[in-house]
Amino acid sequence: MSGAGDREAVFPTRQSLGIMKAKLKGAEQGHSLLKRKSEALTKRFRDITRRIDEAKRKMGRVMQIASFSLAEVTYAVGGDIGYQVQESVKQARFRVRSKQENVSGVLLPAFESYTEEGINDFAMTGLGKGGQQVQRCRETYARAVEALVELASLQTAFVILDEVIKVVNRRVNAIEHVIIPRTENTIKYINSELDEVDREEFYRLKKVANKKQRDTAEADAEMKAKKEAAGNKESRDDQDSGPADILGAGEDEDVIF
Repeated sequence: MSGAGDREAVFPTRQSLGIMKAKLKGAEQGHSLLKRKSEALTKRFRDITRRIDEAKRKMGRVMQIASFSLAEVTYAVGGDIGYQVQESVKQARFRVRSKQENVSGVLLPAFESYTEEGINDFAMTGLGKGGQQVQRCRETYARAVEALVELASLQTAFVILDEVIKVVNRRVNAIEHVIIPRTENTIKYINSELDEVDREEFYRLKKVANKKQRDTAEADAEMKAKKEAAGNKESRDDQDSGPADILGAGEDEDVIF
């Protein structure tokens, strides 16, 4: 048949028809679920894109303020305090913890920064001079670290969602444009073949019924003819064996006395 490549290679039977209908129903349900999942992920993706834009703007402002604050510290202290910071650090005061958020079956990592209050390795930094500027610089860079962690969390979720949305959309398109049309074509093919078989079976049964009717009619006619022949024979036998007609038209011979 033409268009055989657009359908599956199956035998046109009732069982195959049931299997194809179940497959079509499952494909339609799967398409609906994946479509809703894609819409939910796309909505979250757009929200994350908007938040990334806001976080980058915020990051630019915070880093600008932090740069000016560091310049103030350098001016107030009278030199670079980087070596003092490096020598004073024993353990991290700012820490990052990770958790996962489930969005339509997709696990998105979320990073959150927090501060260990008991750790303060910079307590003596700026004690001689510039202490106020150092404290303000610490607070400014603390906000910068928080903004960086937030931006990293959003960008990680952005990359993951971008890949997942592409995969889901490919599946949606495959189901919509390949699986469902192929299954529908297979169902149409099976229905057409079964209809053809039904028509052939109906024609065969009709021919058999007509033949039976003809055979019955011929048998009835033959039986009727036999009955008529038997009746005619009995009538003739009755006529031949009946009493003589003395008043008949025959002439008697003359009697001479």
